[in-house]
Amino acid sequence: MRIYDYQVKTTDNETVSLDKYKGKVLLIVNTATGCGFTPQYEGLEKLYKEYKEQGFEILDFPCNQFGHQAPGTNQEISDFCQLTYQTTFETFGKIDVNGENADPLYTFLKGEKGGLLGGAIKWNFTKFLVDREGKVVKRFAPTVEPEKIAGDIEKLM
Repeated sequence: MRIYDYQVKTTDNETVSLDKYKGKVLLIVNTATGCGFTPQYEGLEKLYKEYKEQGFEILDFPCNQFGHQAPGTNQEISDFCQLTYQTTFETFGKIDVNGENADPLYTFLKGEKGGLLGGAIKWNFTKFLVDREGKVVKRFAPTVEPEKIAGDIEKLM
């Protein structure tokens, strides 16, 4: 399968195909609103504003698997991000990224760029960079701040 073959849920629980992002550079991130890395939302929004006109999208997938740091409903999480960090990129419905209930998109991403722990997502704010053809080109640890990804995004633009 390709990244464009996957479907995900919006914050309103509607199904959307990732096919709508064909031809764009994507940064796919599992996030949390109550994590030490949550301030990375600010850096993610800066990246989005800098590159969105060139065909860049950030796909934000809240995940409550790490220390229950993404409590609340999908709408509460989306509202928090927009009000606290003025995010304008898409926040999707809450998902699992590891285990038997892992979202198929994340099973695919981990298979493409395994990283540590045999591919498992280590923590919130793990980031996957996808090129315009839908190829997963790089995985970034939660500790990598969004600003440090700018050069990799520019290479794909």
